Amino acid sequence: MANEARYLYSVARTGGEARLGSIGIQESDVYIVPYKDIAAIVHACEAKPYHTEDKKLAEDWVLEHSYVIDQATKMFGTVLPFSFDVIIKGDDDAVVDWLCRDYEKLAGELLRMQGTAEYSIQIYCDHACLETLVLTHNQELVDLKSRIENEPKGKAYLLKRNLDLKLKDLTFSEAGKLADQFFSEIKPLAEELKAAGKSSCTSDKYRDKKLLAAFCCRVSDEAVKKLGEVLEEINNKEGFYVRFTGPWAPFSFVCLSGAG
Repeated sequence: MANEARYLYSVARTGGEARLGSIGIQESDVYIVPYKDIAAIVHACEAKPYHTEDKKLAEDWVLEHSYVIDQATKMFGTVLPFSFDVIIKGDDDAVVDWLCRDYEKLAGELLRMQGTAEYSIQIYCDHACLETLVLTHNQELVDLKSRIENEPKGKAYLLKRNLDLKLKDLTFSEAGKLADQFFSEIKPLAEELKAAGKSSCTSDKYRDKKLLAAFCCRVSDEAVKKLGEVLEEINNKEGFYVRFTGPWAPFSFVCLSGAG
């Protein structure tokens, strides 16, 4: 068919044929198209993008896309995940042609990603606790606070403003130092580590907390336990909270530039 295409979920290391069932977007039948020792996880579709004005439906499609990648990971181990709505025009032969053309790149990335997964780390703190930490460990601020308590109202007001400004600057500086410290503790346990932005879907548990550091990292299966122990130590510090999620397919670390 002229309008025939294949929707691409991921590429896995497997040489046999298999069907994953009707688990794809809109219950599409998902199967693999093999070439040598790798295979594309796909479903048959029309050669046009998935598009809808229905926000809920669009979100469902993305979740269904992610679910297929999760199931493929359970079946085949680490996979190369593709973003939502990657479509190859043509039939299964077109997919085989693509796998053949980019075999070295795809097989190389599968080898590099083997035995690893992506994790997300966010480290929060209670702002009041951080200010108290700074205040109690800075003698200049301790002395200034004592002076305020013994000065007349007018002078005390000016000194208080000075204290607040210095405390704000030092708290900001301390937050940066802590972020660097946590980075140095986590980095040796990760194959790759990147700074990440603040999540747009922060849970209510962390909404009133200050985000000190956010990372996404690719971690080997052997190192995950140790990473969890390091993060637990941070989480046990008074006023600190760690959100550690995963494992996921390594979306943030797969490099397929030039493939396709």
